[in-house]
Amino acid sequence: MSGRPQAVVRALTLAAAGFLAPLCLSPSASGAGNPAPASAPALPGAPLSSEPWFVLGELLASDDFAGGLGQWLVELEAGGTVSARTRALEIDVPAGCTVWFRRPLEGPLLIAYQATVVDAGGPNDRVSDLNCFWMATDARSPDNLLATHRSGRFPDYDQLRCYYVGLGGNGNTTTRFRRYVGESGNRPLLPEHDLSAREFLLAANSAQTIQLIAAGGVIGFYREGRQLFAFDDPEPYTRGWFGFRTVHSHLRIRNFRVYRLTARPAAP
Repeated sequence: MSGRPQAVVRALTLAAAGFLAPLCLSPSASGAGNPAPASAPALPGAPLSSEPWFVLGELLASDDFAGGLGQWLVELEAGGTVSARTRALEIDVPAGCTVWFRRPLEGPLLIAYQATVVDAGGPNDRVSDLNCFWMATDARSPDNLLATHRSGRFPDYDQLRCYYVGLGGNGNTTTRFRRYVGESGNRPLLPEHDLSAREFLLAANSAQTIQLIAAGGVIGFYREGRQLFAFDDPEPYTRGWFGFRTVHSHLRIRNFRVYRLTARPAAP
């Protein structure tokens, strides 16, 4: 992780998610930020000095959820409601649900969105499972993930090849990162990617900025500018689909953005 002050990291996080005008800061030995000749912000929690620093480039895709669900495909296990209203994607479901962005994405990229797990007394207001797939393909239809029918049940996704984070899964007792390998019944999980401390779980009714990175072999997951998972993939997934995933919960998603990532040139 970077040694930059939290205020700087927070500003970069907000800029990356589209909440602030773009700015650009370069790391220094003291952790202070200095202006740099680029048009986008440095990535919060960028790789250490052995890896290139990334900056945000072109906005590749976005949705403020003001125009319906035209950019999304919904897979439901047992009904529920998925809607776009009041500039938010509302997922209110009694069982498994995946909401796929219809366009495939190609790295290097950063995906950012703001998410709230709702607990307001509704029938599905269970604080659990703010999950996601990214860079996903399906072994059953490798060229088009959307060509395979999936029921919304979690085992139906075993044959994906992708990166996955289950944030606050299993009734908000675990947070896990997995690299799916496209095999039924096989969901690889390394011990260091299985977290259970309270600091890694969910808080109800609290908006949080989520950021996902796929930049060659550099794979990362950030919440509020803090890197929860870093993974160096020698055989990275570089193209695929993104999906929100949950089970028996009520989620509210805002400000979905996808940015190109570019490496910042090394200082002379």
